[in-house]
Amino acid sequence: QVQLVESGGGLVQPGGSLRLSCAASGFGFSSYTMAWFRQVPGKEREFVGGITWSGGSTSYADSVKGRFIISRDNAKSTAYLQMNSLKPEDTAVYYCAAQRTLFEIVLTTTREYNYWGQGTQVTVSS
Repeated sequence: QVQLVESGGGLVQPGGSLRLSCAASGFGFSSYTMAWFRQVPGKEREFVGGITWSGGSTSYADSVKGRFIISRDNAKSTAYLQMNSLKPEDTAVYYCAAQRTLFEIVLTTTREYNYWGQGTQVTVSS
């Protein structure tokens, strides 16, 4: 049974940091591109960033570039999203996603990912 379980969300003040984790099970994690998306009510789910299966390449949305860092530990089947210098506009439900890819590419649209977590709420507010 495929599972992606996010954790680490919560309430943080502007300028603060959070680290999200995505624990995977039930599939060959080390062969899958991993990505983070986020969604606020009334808006479409948007790409935040992704990392290739080897960890050799990452891609980020312009809105988070320079503030967020994606990493992965294939031995632990876990992906991470380190979020720094958080802003109120980063408030959203954050989802991790996984998709097997033959080549080392980061997929950036929701329709390209088959596996999804349940999401974790991140609220940036003073």
